[in-house]
Amino acid sequence: MDREERKEFVRGHRTAVYGFGRKEHGPAMSVVYYVMDGDDILVWTMADRGKAKAAHRTGTASLCVLDEKWPVTYVDVYCTTTVEDDLDAAIDVGMKIMEVMAGQPIGDEKRPEMIRMCTEEHRVVVRLKPYMTFETPPRHVHQPDDMDTLTHWVGESLPW
Repeated sequence: MDREERKEFVRGHRTAVYGFGRKEHGPAMSVVYYVMDGDDILVWTMADRGKAKAAHRTGTASLCVLDEKWPVTYVDVYCTTTVEDDLDAAIDVGMKIMEVMAGQPIGDEKRPEMIRMCTEEHRVVVRLKPYMTFETPPRHVHQPDDMDTLTHWVGESLPW
């Protein structure tokens, strides 16, 4: 994939594995929904969750953006992070995330519930600013004879 194809891949999907460094026990990973804001990636979480704490502590995270159909394709995105602790931003991003999750628009009549949720759960927005991507071209076996011509090579890191 060239640069624009990688960006379009990230824009065209909705789920990723969010990776961040923990204080102990190695890296943490969790599945997240995300939305785009220009080239930035926005993740909605609780201020007390590891994603937000690590974003404050390390200022970095990675996303493995997943294609949701077989055969699985992915692009890793390496990012700097900031946490936006603004209730209005959390509400707006929360509404967008819920639309992504539902696969359809969510009307303003649900906004009071979003306000309640963001307030009670102290929701924040983690803003990820991509600077590097990593891709490995996919190779798949669809039938046993595919193994006869299956090739692999190493992937490469490429600027966002």
